[in-house]
Amino acid sequence: MRKLGVEEMGRLTVEEFKGSDKFPFVVVLDNIRSLNNVGSFFRTADAFRAKKIVLCGYTQEPPHREITRSALGAELSVEWEKSADTLEAVEQLRAEGYRIWCVEQVEGSVLLQNFDPKPGVPHAFVFGNEVEGVSDDVIKISDGCVEIPQFGTKHSFNVSVSAGIVLWDYVRKNLTEI
Repeated sequence: MRKLGVEEMGRLTVEEFKGSDKFPFVVVLDNIRSLNNVGSFFRTADAFRAKKIVLCGYTQEPPHREITRSALGAELSVEWEKSADTLEAVEQLRAEGYRIWCVEQVEGSVLLQNFDPKPGVPHAFVFGNEVEGVSDDVIKISDGCVEIPQFGTKHSFNVSVSAGIVLWDYVRKNLTEI
């Protein structure tokens, strides 16, 4: 075996990515503090062809050197928008037909392996602040919460690691969508 060179991987250009079909999901960031995490979200959204990212509250927006450092240019390919209020952004997505799923540990959450997204229905995944999680107001109006099973001594993953796990699971279950 040998490592593939970048030119052998068949990656899309930024222009090709922007014109390509996307999976029917949006990523919503609820007051994410770390600019490195924000950049990681952009990179993950690019890898899984998200429709867009909604940056809410005090989540910083590109261009920013710290976002670019971890996004590696994905902030140029992934569509994004800024919203002052997460609740308003989520209500707007619901009005557009999105099912709202918070990635959070709550009473009655659905374990990721049991999460069964309806094909053809757009989904919005809300990821919360690194310390406080998703705001209670957003959880209350969501269609549900999905939880990643964990088996160690810690009670959470890094928020951008959670995105990689949840979004890959969603895309894997919806590979026929694009």
